[in-house]
Parts: sequence; structure tokens; C-alpha cells
Amino acid sequence: MSTQPSFDDGLDRLEALVQQLESGNLSLEDALTRFEEGVQLSQALQKQLSEAQRRVEVLKAGLGGEYRADPLDDAKESR
Repeated sequence: MSTQPSFDDGLDRLEALVQQLESGNLSLEDALTRFEEGVQLSQALQKQLSEAQRRVEVLKAGLGGEYRADPLDDAKESR
């Protein structure tokens, strides 16, 4: 079972990858491997941000200006 790293952990790892790539001390194969990991990590972080934005929108969509949390699958207003 694979667990997704927290956003902060993922961001720290992405920053470390960028520093390694910028150092210029990697072989071409190592640089490509780290670049590929960075791209995948960037996509995963973007997905986490999108999910967080959706959750905020669901909270803001509460009836009568009230804030309430609904499951993301039921983001449609139900009365």
C-alpha cells in the first residue's frame, strides 16, 4: 500500500531535487532520473492543491452563507 507524502514533505523533496539538478554534479542518467521524479512530484503536488481548492469551494458554497463541509463526491447542492 502506497501512501502519498504530505504536501510539505513533497515540496521539500522537490526543492532538494532542483538543488541536485542545479549543482551540475550528476551524470546524465542520474539527472534524467531526478528530473522525471521531479515532474511526477510536481504533478502530484498540483493535484493536492487542486483538491484543496475544491474543498474550499465546497465549504464556501454552504447555504445561507454558512460554512459547512460536504464530501467532495457530493459537491452538488442538495436540499
